[in-house]
Amino acid sequence: MSQTTPNTSSPIRSIFAPVRALFVGDASAGILLIIVAAAAMLAANSPLAGEYRELFYGELSWTPIPKLKDLHLWINDGLMAIFFFVVGLEVKREIIAGSLSDPAARRLPMVAAVAGMLAPAAVFMLVSGGGEYTNGWAIPAATDIAFAMGVLGLLGNRVPASLRLFLLTVAIVDDIGAVLVIAVFYTPTIKLMWLLASIVVVALMIGLNRMKVGVFWPYILMALVLWYCVLNSGVHATIAGVVAALTIPLQRPDGNSMLERLEHGLAPWSAYLVVPVFGFANAGVSFAGMGVEALLDPLPYAIAAGLVVGKQVGIFSTVYVVDKIGFAARPAGASWPEIWGVSILCGIGFTMSLFIGGLAFPNTPLLIEEAKIGILTGSAISAVLGFVILRMTTVHTPEECDDQGNQPSKS
Repeated sequence: MSQTTPNTSSPIRSIFAPVRALFVGDASAGILLIIVAAAAMLAANSPLAGEYRELFYGELSWTPIPKLKDLHLWINDGLMAIFFFVVGLEVKREIIAGSLSDPAARRLPMVAAVAGMLAPAAVFMLVSGGGEYTNGWAIPAATDIAFAMGVLGLLGNRVPASLRLFLLTVAIVDDIGAVLVIAVFYTPTIKLMWLLASIVVVALMIGLNRMKVGVFWPYILMALVLWYCVLNSGVHATIAGVVAALTIPLQRPDGNSMLERLEHGLAPWSAYLVVPVFGFANAGVSFAGMGVEALLDPLPYAIAAGLVVGKQVGIFSTVYVVDKIGFAARPAGASWPEIWGVSILCGIGFTMSLFIGGLAFPNTPLLIEEAKIGILTGSAISAVLGFVILRMTTVHTPEECDDQGNQPSKS
């Protein structure tokens, strides 16, 4: 086998560079989410439980938008639009100039991500038995990028770069699928006039792109208008964030980056403010009146099983099969135990799973609380199990785990 070229010309390096500063070797965002989730659960089960609930669910005495009558709704429908906007920017960049732009390179993560959504949904339906729980089928189908990459970051540079890229790409495709699921399956009623208004706004934003408008403020203003129209259309308002992001030009007319600059400017705010605030507002589960048996209720048990069992079975088995039949090769330099460990980490479904859980049972607070128990339990098990397996099986030295990730493949 011929020698590889220096790192500066490595395709893996060029693909991975845009997200390097945000995710590679940085466990801080994932650790912050762990702390936030723990703080929320402590608050919900302490003498401050009443204040915690009043803070987020108490009706606001004055709000400029009647649909957002409490702080919890402002966070879930408003603040989280920023998170989805960043997701949209990341997806567009990856499709145009990143790891999803090369048909050969995107085969494996795309097929694995689809299987990693279908298998947890199937496990959920099998374990829950459907019925009143049917609407929660998509809860265990999502992977939390920051959380999963944060756990992987705890291993430092022991993990091949190709495996990090695989996990990140699977999570990005997973996000695309989750957004589509929210738009299609969790939109109960549509108000046609508001939807048409949203389409007009999107058309205007596309027009700005075609006219090569290279400043941010017109897009931001139109994105706010789009968010308000979508909020009133019946489609979940956060979808506006993704759609608006897709209209942002990749480059300015002078050739300088526009989309990537905006993404890098907003990503820290999303990772270290928006998502933690969302997590603190949504992860607080009150165990008052609940026993250990609550974990074995159909809903939390089905969600946890979907995350822990469904994710790893769906992703690992798919990678194994497509590699063996020659449809797509497994990540370079990664052993099967390492791929198994990363497949388990994909079962961390904190942010998007909590979000979908609230949409799945909007009028049943008890089921939302049970869903949170299942999400937190399944995510915690996936995080610990995945970390332990990778810690035990990953034996690469820092020199081997260079940016090319081209160590000799191990069986």
